[in-house]
Amino acid sequence: MIPGSWRALIWIGLSELCALSLWFSASVIAPELIIIWNLSSNSEGWLSASVPIGFVIGSLFISYFGIADRYNSRKVFAASAFLGAILNSLLILADQAFLGILLRIFTGITLAGVYPIAVKILSQWFPIKRGLAIGILIAALTIGSSLPHFLVMFFSEFNWKIVIIFSSFLALIAAMIVQWLLEDAPETSKNLTPFSFKLIKKVITNKPVMLANFGYFGHMWELYAMWTWLPAFLTASFTSYSSEIPIKFIAFSSFISIGIAGAIGCVVGGIISDKIGRSNLTIISMFISAICSVFIGFTFGQSIWLTLILSIIWGMSVISDSAQFSAAVSEVAEIEYVGTALTFQMCIGFLITIFSINLIPIIQSFVGWGWVFSLLAIGPILGIVSMVKYKNFELDKA
Repeated sequence: MIPGSWRALIWIGLSELCALSLWFSASVIAPELIIIWNLSSNSEGWLSASVPIGFVIGSLFISYFGIADRYNSRKVFAASAFLGAILNSLLILADQAFLGILLRIFTGITLAGVYPIAVKILSQWFPIKRGLAIGILIAALTIGSSLPHFLVMFFSEFNWKIVIIFSSFLALIAAMIVQWLLEDAPETSKNLTPFSFKLIKKVITNKPVMLANFGYFGHMWELYAMWTWLPAFLTASFTSYSSEIPIKFIAFSSFISIGIAGAIGCVVGGIISDKIGRSNLTIISMFISAICSVFIGFTFGQSIWLTLILSIIWGMSVISDSAQFSAAVSEVAEIEYVGTALTFQMCIGFLITIFSINLIPIIQSFVGWGWVFSLLAIGPILGIVSMVKYKNFELDKA
């Protein structure tokens, strides 16, 4: 018999995996949407950035009005996943860019009721020893985000609308799992630290909190830009090496690098962080990911297996530290503004992704694929500097 907390983790992780397939559902079919909506190739970045924009808006709205505290968290998750499925499916009816991007923004808003709420539900089931549990949850998020690449393997020869319909169907499954299979945690205590603009000053003036935040900001500068543009890089690199590479192999390579490798990195990172400390884990992860972002460009057009191995290592390291930045803030922030500190961290982090996602195609047009990802190394390098300084506070706390 599986204990209640681990049974809950299975349902939460599975629902997160299914619901987060909405995040990149439009990005993987961007070439088709660019033609249908008559967009320039550079507009693909805004197609991907529209979801983070919506996510920031949604997370601020949910936090400011205390939605997750006023209503049952499970029902908030289920309703958000259901609305996200509906909005995502409406994309097949959109015949112009404005409407399509607007739908993506609204989809991002609904996802703000999925990812953060899942973290809250999980924290209720795991009041202690959350490292591995959070790692597994982020692993589910990672696989879910990359799932559209997996769908392309099977539906690449069919109409692009099938990818949208299938990802919407998965989000509906997520809503049903949380609504009818996931139980409420034994102690669903109210969150006494809601978001407040009045408390932001305390967040900003708390040095260890901001050092952890700066580490997270550097991490986010790299993460979603890598997730968005690595598939395009692999496509260009593989086809440059051989024009006979099938699209299914490229899609599978993207899924392995982002989803499977990322999931493994999340779980391993969660386990290691509990043993060596959050700052040490984040420093190691960002160091490895920074090296990968610089050197992967040198493999462009070279051996496919060399490129794929480096992209897998990058996929593992770029996400393995993600959960630890929020955990760090929760450990050093005063209880009265933990909620505000975490919301501030997440909102600024996702705002940063909008800039890095859109900067990549602009820089790529000047320097090519060989050097463009070096731009992303700036984030983890600055993040390492912050987390080295944060480590002193972590040692003092210990």
